[in-house]
This record gives sequence, C-alpha cells and structure tokens, in this order.
Amino acid sequence: MIDRSAVPNTAATEIASDGRHLGLARATGIGVGAIVGGGILALAGVAFAATGPGALLAFALNGLIALLTALSFAELATTFPESGGTYTFARKVLPVQTAFAVGWVVWFASIVAAVLYALGFAAFAVVAAQSLWDIVYDAHASPTWLAASWTATGLAIAATTLYALSLIRSNAGGGQWATVGKVIVFAVLIALGAWALAGRAPADISRAMSPFLPSGLLGLFQAMGYTFIALQGFDLIAAVGGEVRAPERNLSRAMLLSLGIALGVYLPLLLIIATVGVTPGQSIVTMSTDNPETVVALAVQNYLGSAGFWLVMVAAILSMLSALHANLLAASRMAQTMARDRTLPHLIERIHQRFMTPAPAIILCTLLVAVILLCLGNLAAAGAAASLIFLVSFALVHWIAFQARSRSRQPPPFRTPFFPLVPICGGIACLALALFQGIAVPAAGLLASIWLAAGGILYSALFGHRAGVVDAVAEATDPNLMQLRGRSPLVLVPIANPANAAAMIGVANALTPPGVGRVLLLTVVTPPEAWHPGTDPPQLLDAQYVLRESLAASFAAGLAPEALTTVALQPWEEIARVSQLHRCESLLLGLSDVTSDAIALQMEDLMSHVDCDVVVLRAPPGWQLDQVQRILVPTGGRGGHDQLRARLLGHLCRTGQRDITFLQVLPKQASAQTLQRTQSALAAFAADEVLVPVNIEVLASEAPADIITRHAARNDLTILGLQRFHRRRKVFGEMVLHVARHTPGPLLLLSRRG
Repeated sequence: MIDRSAVPNTAATEIASDGRHLGLARATGIGVGAIVGGGILALAGVAFAATGPGALLAFALNGLIALLTALSFAELATTFPESGGTYTFARKVLPVQTAFAVGWVVWFASIVAAVLYALGFAAFAVVAAQSLWDIVYDAHASPTWLAASWTATGLAIAATTLYALSLIRSNAGGGQWATVGKVIVFAVLIALGAWALAGRAPADISRAMSPFLPSGLLGLFQAMGYTFIALQGFDLIAAVGGEVRAPERNLSRAMLLSLGIALGVYLPLLLIIATVGVTPGQSIVTMSTDNPETVVALAVQNYLGSAGFWLVMVAAILSMLSALHANLLAASRMAQTMARDRTLPHLIERIHQRFMTPAPAIILCTLLVAVILLCLGNLAAAGAAASLIFLVSFALVHWIAFQARSRSRQPPPFRTPFFPLVPICGGIACLALALFQGIAVPAAGLLASIWLAAGGILYSALFGHRAGVVDAVAEATDPNLMQLRGRSPLVLVPIANPANAAAMIGVANALTPPGVGRVLLLTVVTPPEAWHPGTDPPQLLDAQYVLRESLAASFAAGLAPEALTTVALQPWEEIARVSQLHRCESLLLGLSDVTSDAIALQMEDLMSHVDCDVVVLRAPPGWQLDQVQRILVPTGGRGGHDQLRARLLGHLCRTGQRDITFLQVLPKQASAQTLQRTQSALAAFAADEVLVPVNIEVLASEAPADIITRHAARNDLTILGLQRFHRRRKVFGEMVLHVARHTPGPLLLLSRRG
C-alpha cells in the first residue's frame, strides 16, 4: 500500500505575508510602553531612600549604561532583523544548546515581568477603587473584598486575558492607547511640577538637594543596582524585530528613541519630586524611607493637591497596562521563535489562520502568567530573578555584539560607535550590577538556577535532538552562520583512487561549506619492503599521482583543500589516528565495493573508533553530486542520523532544485490508521530537515529491503543510515548491505559521531 503526498515545510512561517507591519512609531511605542512609568513609580522611593537626591545621578548613570546596551542591541537587531530578541542573537553566534539556555531564562524573565506588571495594575486599581469608594460613601468603609488578595489576583488575570485576546486578534494588540495616555499624563505632571519649581527660591532648591549623596558612593551604587531594571524595555523591540518595517533603520531608531523618551520623563520627574514634592519638615530620604512605594504619589499630591494623586493613579494604571502588553507581546514572539527552531514544542509556532497571529504562543504565555499569579508565593524573589536574568542577558548581548562584529564579513546596517569600547564597558557594567543583584537578593540567583536546571532537563529529554536537526539545516543553508559561531569544521578525505577524487570533493564540499570549513586530503603511503637508493618506490609514485589528480579535481571545482601525506603500515589505523589528531568533524570514505566482508569489517572497526561523523560514498566513475536531481531517503523513523543528513540535504537544496522522497516501510499487517499516523509523523520529521517541498511515501511490506532497492534504482542518490548498537559499536546492517548488493546506483552511508 502506498500513500504519497507532497509536504511543504512550514518552519519559516511568518506572522503575515510580508511579516512586517510595525512602523517606527509603533515599534518605539513598544519600548516606551515597557519602560516608562512602572519602574519609576515602583523604584523611585527605593532610590531616594538609598542615596537621597543622588537618585537623580543614579538614574542618569543607569541611563548611560542602558544607552551602551541599547547600542549593542541596535547593532545586533539590524544585523539579524528577526523576532526573538536576545535568543535570536544567541542562536546566531552561540551553539544551539547555549542559545536555548539564553532564550529559556529570558523568556521566563519576560513572563515574570508580565506577572509583576499585571499585579501592579491590580494594586493601583484597588487603591483607586478604595479612594473612589471613600469619596462617594464618606461614612462607610470600603468593602473588605476590595482589599482581599483574590481581588488583586482576579484583576491581574482579567487584564492579562484581555490583552491576550487583543494580541490574538491584532498584531498590535491594542496597547498603544495606554502608552500614549501615560506619556501625556507624565508630561502634565512634569509641566506642572516645572511651574511649581520655577516659583521656588534658589536657596530652597539648594537646601532640598543637600546633601546630594547622604550615603556616599555606596548608597549611589546601591540605588543603581536597585533601579537599573526601571530602564529595561528597549530590548523588547528586538523581540518583535521580524515585524518591524525597514528594520535596518527603524529598529535602532526605535530603541534609542524609547530610551531617550524614558530618560526625558524620569530625570525631570525625579528632580521635581526631590525639590517641590517633599513634605514640609521632612527630607526626601525620610519621606521615601517611610513611604517607599507611594513616594511619587505623595510628592505630586504635595504640589498639585488631590488632583495630583489622581493623575498619578491614572499614570500608574496606564503604565502597568502598557508594560504588561509589551512584555506579553515580546514573550509570545520569543516563544514562537524558539518553537520555530524546535527549542520549544513545534505546535507553539503555529499561526492563527484568520488573524495571522501566533495564537498558541500567546495562549501559552498567558497561561504561564496566570499559573504564576495563582501559585507562586514569593513574587518578590521572582521579580529579583527576572532583574538578574535581564542584567546577565544584557552583558551577554554586549559579548555577542563584540563576537558578531569581529567574525562577520559584512558591516552591520547600524554600527555601534567607539567599538569595541562600548560593548566592553557596557558588558562590565551590566555584570557588576548583576553581581550586586545576586548578592542583595540571594533567592533571585537560586530561582533563576532552578528554572535553568528545569530547562536543561526538558531540552535533553524533549527538545535537544530536533533542535539540533533544525540548527544543522540552518548552518547548511546559511554558511555564514558557521563563521559567526567561530566554527571551521574539518572534513578528512582519505583518497587512494584518483578516479573518484572529484566525487569525493563534491561530497566534502556539501559537508563543510567552502570559505568557512576546511577539507583535508589524506594520502597514506605504505613503506616498501625493500628500497633501492636512486629509485622511487612504486608506493611513492602512486601517492604522488593520487595527490596530483585529487588536487586537480579540487581546483577544477573551485576549491583549495589542504593536503597531507603520511607513511604507515596500516592505512585504516592511520586514518583513525589522523582523524583524532586533527579533531575532524567528519570523515569521508570513498569505496567502490562495500559488500566485501573484509572491507565491511575494517570500516565498521574504523567507524567504531573515531569520534566524528562518518560518511561512506559508493558511486560509479564520473558521478558528480551537483548533477543529482532525485534523492531517496529511507528512514526507520528513529532519527539516528538526521542531523548529518540534514546538513547534506541542506547543502543540496541550497545549490540546486532537488526532488527528495522520504520513504518508510512498515510491517504488512499495519492498519490504515497506523499508515496515516506514520505519514503525518514522517511529514513533520522531513519538514524539519528540508526547507523545500518533499515527497512522503509510506508503504506496508514484508520485504522492506526489496522495496528500498526498487526505489533506489529510480533515484540518482540514496542516503542510508548505518546501525548503531552503542557508542563504540556501529555496523552496516543487513538492510544496507542488501541495498548495496542489489543496486548499482550511488549510495551515501551515514554514521553519526558518538
């Protein structure tokens, strides 16, 4: 029974047909929505209590560090204008395992930030409701249920759910109105405060600002460590980078504009609070120590009366809502990008067919926010952990920016000025603040470590294998990725027969891209039993001829491989020795006959003793890889060699149009339902390996080897995996030997490392 269908790959699905719908204003709005408001309302009191009027300097210095960080973010975001933010940057420059760790913890930090802003909205909404109750019902106390914890939790979940629904229905998600509204309110507060400040005598202002640093430099550093998170949010623009129009211009401008707007709000407001907002008879330090969470509201009330209190309430509610929206949006896009790379379950990357939004990713993030709201008791530790994670990730971004600029061949659209001073100074500053955060709140480091450990277990058990396959495809289709990661894989190609040199060079080229990887041609000379001075032994003449023909074939293909000639009594042992000595990533063997028992045993022994991928090519004279059109990929469905196979197929699809068929043979008694399930699973399996439409064939037969042999005869190349019993035992297996004996066509036999 044959069930065949053409299956397109969906890994590169975008949010919409062009994928980009955010202009400069809306991209800037995401950053402003995340930064402005929530941080200063929550942390101004902490900063003033730690360092007095010097909080103004603490925020300014944090603004400088944030500017350095934003410059590194801007360079990376314009170099890699894709959604995913810090995770995407890590995936481009670091190994996939490290990129997962970065994405996993930063995703968690964004989720926790959304939780905190949802609770912040609920807290201010409850305070506003209680105040309104007192105004309307002067003689009656507000109902107890308003102050109940479940009320705040319910309001937080309701706000999160509403924003999730709006994000599903629209890419913008409806957060712009809250951002615009809060900026207007803060502008009013600053304008009226400036009017009040203009009426103060210079001597009064000087007294209010003295002493400027009552706790000295230690207090200043403490205030910086506590409040740097108030400027986090410009990085969320990079998380939606794949949705921003003209990213080479708009991404960098949006980040710098959003940070500039935030500092334009924070610094004047802090100055006003420290001067005209202080309660008579108190200093800003004592006022903030007594009321760390409400100092902004009290200060504004001091110079605007009750109207000021309500302006702060409006600003606070809008700030929390816009920050909730921005973090939920960024978290969903990061989850979608990770799912696209298979570092999270692939179902999360799906797009809503009507609204063209990543609905599963949005729903998952919303559910996680709700679960944390309902279950996590120590939200303060979670918030500190999020702050610590952001700081460490910012330091990592500086290092990635340094590596990307150093390794890339193309200049980025936006170039960080004063390179490498900016990423070096910014990275050191972020690490110093992260160290302070870890010391100040030890539970933060513990919680972050627990989450990272949980992610490591999930990655190893569920995500790692398929993520490695998708990453191998990415490297094959974009060779610059290897260069950005600092990789230069070496392929060892022992050549004894010059007739297959051209074919071997072609396959080596598929295993490691020219200009990035390296190919080492190996010629092993066996020493003569007797040698007469003045004459060249036949072994040496043969080696010279093989090397000359191999290099000629390489030059004809536009390649410049390295060459090595060694002398050894046992060529097979010498190949293994050279492979280990040069730490080869792949070993390519070319044999005209793999069905001989003696040769098969020697090759099985070699494959079992080298710690690298092994590829065996059996091809007729004159065969060339670039002439292959029809490719057969039989699979048992276990994915033992799919990373190596994905690299080969990725190169073939990058260099030409191919007709690829994935074939799986089930027992004859398999039911129709089993065949259908297998076809669906094989289609998903193939979609991860190949970025072009492929054919899927699922058959039921008692003679699978015969089925594969018949199909192999109709194709230009058959790719088979070798059996692996354990780490040091790999064999050809009866299936491979049967196909090799009964079909003369080209074969590529794969054995993965380990």
